[in-house]
Amino acid sequence: MINLLRKILFPFAILYGFITSIRNFLYDKGILKSYSFDIPIIAVGNLSVGGTGKTPQIEYLIRLLSPKYKVATLSRGYKRQSKGFVLADSNSNAEILGDEPFQFYTKFDNIQVAVDTDRKNGIEQLLSHANKPDIILLDDAFQHRKINAGFYILLTSYGDLYSDDYMLPTGNLRESRRGAKRANMIIVTKCPANLPLDEQNKIRRLLLRRTRGQSLNWRSNDMGKNQELYFSFIDYDEFVYSEDKTMKVDEIRNVDKLLLAGVAKPDPFFLYLQGEKDECLTYPDHYHFTEKDLLEIEDKAQNKLIITTEKDFVRLKGRLPKEQLFYLPIRSSFLSATNHFDKTILNYVGTSTRNR
Repeated sequence: MINLLRKILFPFAILYGFITSIRNFLYDKGILKSYSFDIPIIAVGNLSVGGTGKTPQIEYLIRLLSPKYKVATLSRGYKRQSKGFVLADSNSNAEILGDEPFQFYTKFDNIQVAVDTDRKNGIEQLLSHANKPDIILLDDAFQHRKINAGFYILLTSYGDLYSDDYMLPTGNLRESRRGAKRANMIIVTKCPANLPLDEQNKIRRLLLRRTRGQSLNWRSNDMGKNQELYFSFIDYDEFVYSEDKTMKVDEIRNVDKLLLAGVAKPDPFFLYLQGEKDECLTYPDHYHFTEKDLLEIEDKAQNKLIITTEKDFVRLKGRLPKEQLFYLPIRSSFLSATNHFDKTILNYVGTSTRNR
């Protein structure tokens, strides 16, 4: 039924694609103004709606850069209950910041975390701060053309590549595949950890053909001038964590438990943890849990462990029994060329910082 509806809406997808193409054209020609700043800015985003692994990729960059630079993250704070610019502090929570920014704040104590739907204003506010950052990471900002970032990282999920997708509402694309040309890097995320090299090359050729519309002549992982392609996978932690306790995943794998996820595309999370008798509860991405939901969760869990994602944990912490509630952290890891990725990012930030 959903597929039929999407086909019926195809004319609207053409219209939506036309509108976004005109908007991009106006920015490309300078008719609509983009703003640049005297600071390294890395924008991480995607062409499609949700579920490509932006949060673990931002966290990867934080770990890479924060030992050497003062790092700030700037997100819009999706579904937060606050307005305007907010800089995270000890009074912040998931309702004020949004779940993902609050996760950054609780996880990394040596960075600044800010939210603002107006990214230009957000950057100006951060730069006016007494302890202004050396670098800003823009979360989910690939389509935010008002800001001219110095470096763009585009994410696309393995098994759901933008090259195989269509414009909203028929598909999940926010803009045309041609938008990928703006990226300095493209990362195919959520790959199998043992993805064969010939399959990687097949994906490289497909993305190049569908994005650039030209003949293929591959050299290493070069997709074109100043554009590189990488493959990453989700690396699950060996432990689950509560507020005050740690347990090995292997110890709980065959223990009866309730698995809970309010994220886009939660199936890999469930598959990694699910035992024969485990029950899974799925909620929409960035879901705001009501008191009714909490009662339902406790009723289904009884005295079992409740294992959730890190993003859901920051929304459920303090609202479910802490002796039952655990989360499973994840990281983004590269199949290969990790050192090359790190060097490229560090070179961009170092060069931009020296040239300020």
